[in-house]
Amino acid sequence: MQVTHNPSGSDPATSNTSRADGQVYDVLAIGRSGVDIYPLQTGVGLEDVTSFGKFLGGSAANVTVAAARLGRRSALISGAGDDAFGRYVKQELQRLGVENRYVITNSEYATPVTFCEIFPPDNFPLYFYRKPSAPDLQVTPADIPARAVRNARLYWSTVTGLSEEPSRSAHFAAWEARERRPFTVLDLDYRPMFWESAEAATEQVQRALPHITVAVGNREECEVAVGETEPHKAADALLDLGVEIAIVKQGPKGVLGKNRSGSVVVPPIAVDVVNGLGAGDAFGGSLCHGLLAGWPLEKVLRHANAAGAIVASRLECSTAMPTEGEITAFLPDEESLHV
Repeated sequence: MQVTHNPSGSDPATSNTSRADGQVYDVLAIGRSGVDIYPLQTGVGLEDVTSFGKFLGGSAANVTVAAARLGRRSALISGAGDDAFGRYVKQELQRLGVENRYVITNSEYATPVTFCEIFPPDNFPLYFYRKPSAPDLQVTPADIPARAVRNARLYWSTVTGLSEEPSRSAHFAAWEARERRPFTVLDLDYRPMFWESAEAATEQVQRALPHITVAVGNREECEVAVGETEPHKAADALLDLGVEIAIVKQGPKGVLGKNRSGSVVVPPIAVDVVNGLGAGDAFGGSLCHGLLAGWPLEKVLRHANAAGAIVASRLECSTAMPTEGEITAFLPDEESLHV
């Protein structure tokens, strides 16, 4: 099952050309950016932590870093405060290979900070400091680089950006400019703390899906999006709404990928988990890379699974994103299960 969109016949990573507004990006994402303050001790609550590490954070920022680590020309549309942490976000994006020209400086809201607690293997409470709002949710339609969005080889958005105005309108303005070109990806990343209710999120996701060609989320996020938790039913519901590729993460049962020509299930990879918080973003960056390379869907998902597992075995998120060589070396030998 191929998922190819490469009219030039060459690898997009080596075929970019200049446009009037700058480079054509392999991966252009819109969404959260900020600073992760992660404890350097595990198994203890924040009240007992004595030292922390500072890292670039935010799901969309992490995805662009992950894609850049795999050799993709990446850029981020976001916002940062007019403060020291905002300067850090922009500097760190650039240092990690992500174009920061579309990160808007906001003088009203501070750069968001996120703390976590680390209780391996599966308990990683997150504490978001984003009130009353965050700069990435203040991106307006006027801030959208329409030509860059339209020309990007892959455009990535997350559901969080639909939770609040003016970001919501900016997302829809970007999708109008995009005109549903492949690959237009929506991460169903539903975070209840950003929404008044699950029903409010469902309403916005249902509005968004007709603009999308690739949707990715876990079973709970699929329930919010389309009212289904059974993976095949959820994937079918996404396809029925016009999505061309539906990817459903099933936890210990692996990942389902489905399009109109068939489906594949790729099993998970067992690792000793240190911090599971960045695994989904590593999966996303590798997913972008594989789709752009025109790989069969099974290979795309196998590599994305491996990228997520690698990051889950490390403390931080953005700076933990693996190279292609690391992913290839990490892949298990067993064959994926076809269904």
